[in-house]
Amino acid sequence: MENIINSVQPPIGKPKWLKVKLPIGEKYTELRGLVDKYKLNTICTSGSCPNMGECWGEGTATFMILGNVCTRSCGFCGVKTGRPETVDWDEPEKVARSIKLMKIKHAVITSVDRDDLKDMGSIIWLETVEAIRRMNPTTTLETLIPDFQGNEKIIDRIVEANPEVVSHNMETVRRLTREVRIQAKYDRSLAVLKYLKEKGIRRTKSGIMLGLGEKEEEVIQTMQDLRDNDVDIVTIGQYLQPSKKHLPVKEFITPEQFEKYEKIGKVMGFRHVESGALVRSSYHAEKHIL
Repeated sequence: MENIINSVQPPIGKPKWLKVKLPIGEKYTELRGLVDKYKLNTICTSGSCPNMGECWGEGTATFMILGNVCTRSCGFCGVKTGRPETVDWDEPEKVARSIKLMKIKHAVITSVDRDDLKDMGSIIWLETVEAIRRMNPTTTLETLIPDFQGNEKIIDRIVEANPEVVSHNMETVRRLTREVRIQAKYDRSLAVLKYLKEKGIRRTKSGIMLGLGEKEEEVIQTMQDLRDNDVDIVTIGQYLQPSKKHLPVKEFITPEQFEKYEKIGKVMGFRHVESGALVRSSYHAEKHIL
């Protein structure tokens, strides 16, 4: 019994450089009110994003469509897992109308995984982008999509929507994929990104989290795998444990190490590299269309 108790490691304390800005300000309050009033799902709240205060304070937000319950149970994600609710076919209009009310210039749309649906939610995806373009013709768009189980006919609906940026996250290195993304596959995600670029998407993007036990050479290899599949933009951030039920943080990466990855990414030829402790998929997303 003593050996078992001694083998359990206590949680790692957060370092001094990891500071999250509190959500304050008039613009944040305004957006918070609109999100609550129209019962919108945002990854900012559902995913416990550490940049919510900063981004909302600047008047930007990432919308999450197809509900707030995911069919997958990834060990890192703060979004609820279970049986999703019925699809809201009015959601595309609601999201588009909200973007207009918020006067958003660049919108990021993401979703939970809907493996329970025959189309995996892709029709709602297409209709949402079309509604946003119709109501907000000057708004640029990024879609942060699931892997859609690698189904090319379903992915073609995203291609048809033709957003300025299409993103799909690798989340972690090859060795840790089975543990971190239980129902996902490393090579399938790479294939999705490659297919998107081959079908004419102008900007493709992916993101990874650090602090789950990966090694430096594995991170660099993942970055190289993305470049080998013509991915333009990469985001690299620190994993933060959403709750005690989720995977523990094994290491807090130093600012110097994040800077090193940024320099490596630029040498590799990425158009944009966002690398830092609080960087998330949609952080500074408005810059990635340039």
